[in-house]
Amino acid sequence: MQIYVNEKPMYVEETKSAFEMREQVKPDADIVILNGFIIKVDQTLKDEDRIVLIRRGEMPKEEELEALMVSRHTVGVHEKVKAASVAVAGLGGLGSNIAVSLARIGVGKLILVDFDVVEPSNLNRQHYMISHIGLKKTDALKKQLEQINPFIEVEVHDVFLEADNLMDHIGQADIAVEAFDGAPSKAMMVSTWRQKCPEKPIVAASGLAGYGSSNLIQTQKLMKNVYVIGDLKAEAKVGQGLMAPRVAVAAGHQANMVLRLIMGEGI
Repeated sequence: MQIYVNEKPMYVEETKSAFEMREQVKPDADIVILNGFIIKVDQTLKDEDRIVLIRRGEMPKEEELEALMVSRHTVGVHEKVKAASVAVAGLGGLGSNIAVSLARIGVGKLILVDFDVVEPSNLNRQHYMISHIGLKKTDALKKQLEQINPFIEVEVHDVFLEADNLMDHIGQADIAVEAFDGAPSKAMMVSTWRQKCPEKPIVAASGLAGYGSSNLIQTQKLMKNVYVIGDLKAEAKVGQGLMAPRVAVAAGHQANMVLRLIMGEGI
């Protein structure tokens, strides 16, 4: 039968168990992952099973690193995710956190768009650090993503998106993510994308300010290929700011909706 050990195919003539393969291939491995799940009790391997062997604290070889990074994914996910391209417009609280999640799951190409620089007030919710203050958000985020996952393509556009240039910068993406702050920009992007790319999905957000219940943030399909995350009510205003927990919840919803779309799933 054929199995995969650290994503490399191996042919075995007789039935083996996961722990037997560990003894054969990497006896000093502390962690055994079988089909995306860490096992503590030995299991018999079946044809096409995937086993990953990891030694805690060991820096893997570059050719092994990607396999070890995706070892916790559900089987069958990585190939589709690796082939996808996703555009994230706006790299603030939503966009920076969405991009990090999409990089971690291994989306093959990320197109990141923003025109702004990192400032101190961004640090309360956005995926930046003090050392990034003054840098272009596109540059700061790209550097972070390269440290998180060097096996994906990250394309950045330092530009203010408008209806007449939006397709030039993100039109080639399979899926668009709207992560702007202002309502006019949000409406412009959704409207333009629907008009120019009616067969491609867009994932937007509305209503995530303050510290209201996380349970109110939901993913909704408003029309064909248009998905909106949030409670659709809690706008940022005087007395109701944007805070890391609720923004991160919404960003997680958006990133997960992108993943589901890549995998051919609905809400």
